[in-house]
Amino acid sequence: MQTRYERGRARQAELGGAGETRQRVYDSLADISPDLPRLAVEFAYGDIHARPGLDAGRRELVILGVLIGLGGLESQIEAHVGSALGAGVQPPEIVETIMQAVPYAGFPRTLAAMSIARKVLDARGLLPLPSLTKE
Repeated sequence: MQTRYERGRARQAELGGAGETRQRVYDSLADISPDLPRLAVEFAYGDIHARPGLDAGRRELVILGVLIGLGGLESQIEAHVGSALGAGVQPPEIVETIMQAVPYAGFPRTLAAMSIARKVLDARGLLPLPSLTKE
């Protein structure tokens, strides 16, 4: 039987692609709150992300929507764009998910999130993407 932490780390490993970004955030907290990253792994990934009901890709798209709506969470958006790719989400699906935030979160947050997605996709050689509209 896996512990919550082991289950969470296994889930993070399944997602791949964001491990370095996520670990950088965790490491930056080691001297002030070493328990916070452990709790994030246990709760967010070991309990919530590992639940049945949604596949990992859909789960990552929901997470991106929430992070965009909250705003000011650039490193988390970067990590979850990577996790979405690791979960098999295609780049146009990530872009369209971010586009859906415009009427709810506004242009500034959506533009910021799209810039982060561009950075991640470019670093992986996944750009340019075709337009989804004909207009």
